[in-house]
Amino acid sequence: MTTNNWNLDTVHSGINFTVRHMVVSKVRGRFAKFGGSVALDEGDLTRSVVEATIEASSIDTGTAQRDDHLRSADFFDVEHFPQIRFRSTRIEKLGGDNYRLTGELTIRDVTRPIALDAEYGGRGKDPWGNERVGFTAKGSLDRKDFGLKWNQALETGGVLVSDRVDIELEVQAVRVAASAAA
Repeated sequence: MTTNNWNLDTVHSGINFTVRHMVVSKVRGRFAKFGGSVALDEGDLTRSVVEATIEASSIDTGTAQRDDHLRSADFFDVEHFPQIRFRSTRIEKLGGDNYRLTGELTIRDVTRPIALDAEYGGRGKDPWGNERVGFTAKGSLDRKDFGLKWNQALETGGVLVSDRVDIELEVQAVRVAASAAA
């Protein structure tokens, strides 16, 4: 087993989400500040380990008032729970470059399992000689499972914010030089 360490390139990666608003449309957002690493098993990607930490206060939906509400105790309560954390527990090969990444997601100090469908995008060298690897992953979660329960009933039926949150990740990681890893 040859495992190499890789750090997320946050400039070329993204943590994005979509949630239904008022039943009829979707609001999109992202987290701007995050970091993470991959202990990549070169011979068998299913033996790799992924870890990530997100600054909850970096949530950005493009609307300051909504973002402030999401940072409040009604949702992420960033004053008391500044980080969202993920650590993989299992990776399954589904065929070709497709995998299922299962791990533990912690939001507001509530930890629950989550499964993401991931695609290995490949690897290559950038113009400066750094090795890079890329992945895309998608999944969904029920925000109530993590204590994000605030909502408002609508006169026409339904609720202001859906419980289901769809997640989409674009990840590029850079291999840590052998001397830096020692």
